[in-house]
Amino acid sequence: MLYSVIADAYEKMEATTKRLELTDILADLLKKTPKELIDKVVYLIQGKLCPDYLGVEIGVGEKLVMRAISMATGMPAGEVERLFSEFGDLGEVAARSIAKKTQATLFSEPLTVKRVYDTLWKMAHTSGSGSIDAKLKLLSSLLHDASPKEAKYIVRTVLAQLRLGVADYTILDALAIAFTGKKENRPILERAYNLSSDLGAVAKAVSQGGLEGVAKFGIEVVRPIRPMLAERLPSAEEVVEKLEGKPAAAEYKLDGERVQAHKAKDEVTLFSRRLENISHHYPDTIELIKRHVKAEEAIVEGEIVAINEDSGEYLPFQELMHRRRKYKIDEAMKKYPIAINLFDLLYADGKDYTVEPYRVRREALERIVESTERIRPVPRIITNDPEEIEKYMEQAIADGCEGLVVKDMESPYRAGAREWAWIKLKREYRSELMDTIDAVIVGAFYGKGRRAGRYGAFLLAVYDKDKDEFKTICKVGTGFTDEDLENFYKLLEPHKLEHKPPRVDSKMEPDVWFEPKFVIEVIGAEITLSPIHTCASGVIREGSGLALRFPKYIGRLRTDKAPEDATTVKEVVEMYRSQLRKIVE
Repeated sequence: MLYSVIADAYEKMEATTKRLELTDILADLLKKTPKELIDKVVYLIQGKLCPDYLGVEIGVGEKLVMRAISMATGMPAGEVERLFSEFGDLGEVAARSIAKKTQATLFSEPLTVKRVYDTLWKMAHTSGSGSIDAKLKLLSSLLHDASPKEAKYIVRTVLAQLRLGVADYTILDALAIAFTGKKENRPILERAYNLSSDLGAVAKAVSQGGLEGVAKFGIEVVRPIRPMLAERLPSAEEVVEKLEGKPAAAEYKLDGERVQAHKAKDEVTLFSRRLENISHHYPDTIELIKRHVKAEEAIVEGEIVAINEDSGEYLPFQELMHRRRKYKIDEAMKKYPIAINLFDLLYADGKDYTVEPYRVRREALERIVESTERIRPVPRIITNDPEEIEKYMEQAIADGCEGLVVKDMESPYRAGAREWAWIKLKREYRSELMDTIDAVIVGAFYGKGRRAGRYGAFLLAVYDKDKDEFKTICKVGTGFTDEDLENFYKLLEPHKLEHKPPRVDSKMEPDVWFEPKFVIEVIGAEITLSPIHTCASGVIREGSGLALRFPKYIGRLRTDKAPEDATTVKEVVEMYRSQLRKIVE
């Protein structure tokens, strides 16, 4: 398969602003793809070489790419730098440089998907002395044989700046259409993806064995399961009402890092909420799991929290983030000790617990965990009394937690789903004046005065899972320090787009559009009806959406959350209706 086929599809995807058209382009590409290459093509569409949990990165920066462009085209390095300053996109620079190339290309040969993928894989696994020069030669060899269009997307792939607006759910839709003929079969593929966290493997299974091939997917230790997520409500009364008055488990909601721990005898691997391998950062957690989880093989979920070793008190999330360093881990372990509270069991010694109700999973978790001061099942009570839940939440907050997660006792573990089986009840959600929202940056407005030359405000959106779209909720320009704005400019610039992303629904037109990628935490005075924002448009009132009034950034970039993990439209609607009930009362 020629790489030009993929590059042509990329160009079409980049040009469209319509999600259905994006899906059709993808489905057409997947149909053309040989079955033995389907997994690699899916990874390339995602802008990667394999599932995230394997932690493979190409490890090439802008300077090396500029050198490769110069080497492949004969263009002076200074001219490559000038073009980069002009266009701000090295993919575009590569395309223009290849188009201007004057030297003979008699010895070039058409690029195949296999050659491109294998070369990028080799680059990712080249390390040690001489690795920079080796990567330079590998990349320049690809660019030498590439057409302008191919060079553009090879460079963007290498820099992790593909900017196609393609999400996991879009690919699942396309796979369902391409290989089962029905988009409605996506949930079957989604189940396999949620258990494997590997879209390439799902693609291979459905292309070779149809729905029967996908149905064979099961849990494997050291292959992370996509986490179950919680909805949220502002009061214990509403939580009990939502759970139909049934007794439920109210667990501590800790202010730490969610972790999925996979134990295979004496080997333990830790995955973050985003399924990144974070074992390197928490060797002490690994030892706790090894010693105190009494199963040969197990997959458990928990929350790692920083603690004051003298008092045993839990410390804020910011303290734990000091552990996210590459070097001097032993020093960090001493300075920022941790504890882990386990809240779910997904697998143990050959048994899949995700299909079991919560009460069964919790009983099994308590059987296999040997509790100490540093590791234990998360504290909880079982009740359907709102007053008891409120009191327990105050206790949790006094213990350094954010609040509670209230769980349906009969619910199975729904991997990858956000449902009302788990409901967050947090301190800030109870305020009548302010709520926190995790929103995605989708656009920016240029600053004025002191902020001239940078972005002064950002267009934010929340996630609509039913439509797989991002709906705008506010424009925020307060709460940012000068340093914040400088950092956001550098962070966002590589993800700038020439037009509105196809999965963003917006009536506002910012100065700059971005690929939905980064989640930030904001607060506001209240949620109001808005004619200019698209969050929950038409749900409360025809022609109006919902907006956050007086939004303010509270200094937290949520690197632990993917865009699809942001606050949902449904959550915003529930928050708004809760406000109305309080006003009436």
